[in-house]
Amino acid sequence: MSEIKKIGVLTSGGDCGGLNAVVKGTAQMAASLGIKCYAITNGYAGLYNLIDFDKLTELDGDRVDQINAALSGSEAGHSRVKIKKIEDPDKYGRIKEGMKKFDIDALVISGGDDSGSVMVDLYKHGVSCVHVPKTMDLDLQTYSVGGDSTINRIASFVDDLKTTGRTHNRVIAMEVFGRYAGHSAFRGGIASDADAILIPEIPVDFDVLYRDVKKKFTHRILKSDIYAGTYLIVVAEGLKDASGSEIVDEGAGVDSFGHKKLAGAGKYVCQELTKRMKADKEMSDFMKATHMYVEKLYTVPEVREVTPGHLVRCGRASGYDVNFGKEVGGAAVQLLVKGIYGVTLVDVCGKQIRYMNAEHAIKQRHVDLDQVSIHEHMGVCFGREVKKYNPSFGEIKGTPERYM
Repeated sequence: MSEIKKIGVLTSGGDCGGLNAVVKGTAQMAASLGIKCYAITNGYAGLYNLIDFDKLTELDGDRVDQINAALSGSEAGHSRVKIKKIEDPDKYGRIKEGMKKFDIDALVISGGDDSGSVMVDLYKHGVSCVHVPKTMDLDLQTYSVGGDSTINRIASFVDDLKTTGRTHNRVIAMEVFGRYAGHSAFRGGIASDADAILIPEIPVDFDVLYRDVKKKFTHRILKSDIYAGTYLIVVAEGLKDASGSEIVDEGAGVDSFGHKKLAGAGKYVCQELTKRMKADKEMSDFMKATHMYVEKLYTVPEVREVTPGHLVRCGRASGYDVNFGKEVGGAAVQLLVKGIYGVTLVDVCGKQIRYMNAEHAIKQRHVDLDQVSIHEHMGVCFGREVKKYNPSFGEIKGTPERYM
């Protein structure tokens, strides 16, 4: 096992909360072990072009002191570049030459499934590296830094929207990131007391959704002494309709990882609900009963789309993500020192650093529909008929696994 003297840290994919904690934890642990740590700027683009750099930024004590671990984003910067897609037959040789130029012995790479797959490729081509899981989508097999921060941001935005929704008696559909896994929409919606949560794992029956909207929305307004009420829906961008077809903007093209740019789910929900409202005579009767009806101008309630977009990625990281990020960043250095490469960090439990096969870790994990079921029974609409919740019961012997 060769001695590790210098390491590089890079972050890749989408930005999120907790990444600065990973960078800082990596650098601080390296310093404690007498290892120099350098920032490989701008993700895999920076790594590929390392050979052309004149110098690298060393994350020494003074430089690390400038990094605020509680801020989202990454001090190391990002790029959405997949090494495998670079049309250079000697791309891996070029990367190794760049590392050799600066005497970089190994890499700590923080990213999601695409970034993790690149880490696997690098390892198979002889680059010593480990993967720190990062994705606000929470769709890896491990917990991923950024998930908790994004859930808190989504919950905060949905909660804030209730004031404008109630003021204007609107139904509001807020579309959030998540691609084909609805973890952040699901958990953010639950945390904010959203009325309905629409996730890719459950194709939406809009007739079921409309019945729930009509029941809760009209009840709230009719029971209000000032005829005020709202209904909030959290929509994951990878929404599917009852036929199982995804909602995409065909004109938006693909990103640099080759993914379709999902767009329009929130708008589609608004259109489907508005269409049903206009066809429902009881809705116009409701508008008249609450003195809101104006012929040709205001005949059904407004259904509005809100898309916070990158606002759910930015701002302040959650306390959990800062803790987790620092721990796994530091643990990644410990793995490198031990000569354990090509793996994904899971977590740190006291003195135990847990990791797993990276190729398994990056396999997509979807929302557990049994977990959805308990919330359906507590009144949240998921755009389907309520599934019966039949729990089993079991006493845990010994110490339970950490909740993540």
